[in-house]
Amino acid sequence: MKYDPVKRSLGKVFNTTPFARKLFYRLLDTLLLRTWYIKKEIRQIKGLLPREAQFLDAGAGFGQYSYFLSRVSKTWKITAVDVKEDQVEDCNQFFNKIGRADRVHFEVADLTKFQQQEIYDAALSVDVMEHIENDVGVFKNICNSLKQGGILLISTPSDKGGSDVQHNHEESFIDEHVRDGYSIEDIEEKLKNAGFSFVDSKYSYGKPGVLSWKLSMKYPIIMLNKSKLFFLILPFYYILTFPFCLLLNYIDVHNFHESGTGLIVKAIK
Repeated sequence: MKYDPVKRSLGKVFNTTPFARKLFYRLLDTLLLRTWYIKKEIRQIKGLLPREAQFLDAGAGFGQYSYFLSRVSKTWKITAVDVKEDQVEDCNQFFNKIGRADRVHFEVADLTKFQQQEIYDAALSVDVMEHIENDVGVFKNICNSLKQGGILLISTPSDKGGSDVQHNHEESFIDEHVRDGYSIEDIEEKLKNAGFSFVDSKYSYGKPGVLSWKLSMKYPIIMLNKSKLFFLILPFYYILTFPFCLLLNYIDVHNFHESGTGLIVKAIK
């Protein structure tokens, strides 16, 4: 299943004006359960960071997390990197239009090669590592780019059904993934070997979250891959499913999960 073409199509629809772009971010923040988890983690670590913290958004995509970071603190400096030149240019234009280019800057960078010695106080990697074969190299690069005591937050699929893979013979729901998910032991070992002194991992996307993801993301993407005509049906679909997905997301993020299809990882250098 091709995920990127659908994201690009949605991005074009909501990229006509800064207001539309902000609305797009708000929709992503509401529908994507991983955003609920990441926002919660960022608010928790805010007090641990310097007032003028340097933040790295590693694999920034549409820029929705950089936008959120810029709202959490007006004194943070955010460097957002992504391998896609068109997205980087587009994001820089948007942040310039809304008057935040002085504290949010996007750069084209390959995370397997990106490294700046002890520049950042914190880094964020949301649904990126499952797309990169050389994950160990990226973990090392981010660790080297963090100051001593710097914090890395990661959201990524787990091996407990991440990428919608339930059995060994199944393929990932999303073609762009190079791995179906991490075990807690695997990702913690890799991060410690990369130079992090402390790693804490927990499952996200328990049973409520999985159902919400299917209703809010999987089924709409399947429909849109079949025909662009489903863009016309999508608003009515979400009118019916949106309240239920909100409730499921709330339940998921406020409960402990012994297992889940996602992982939220905090690593400290």
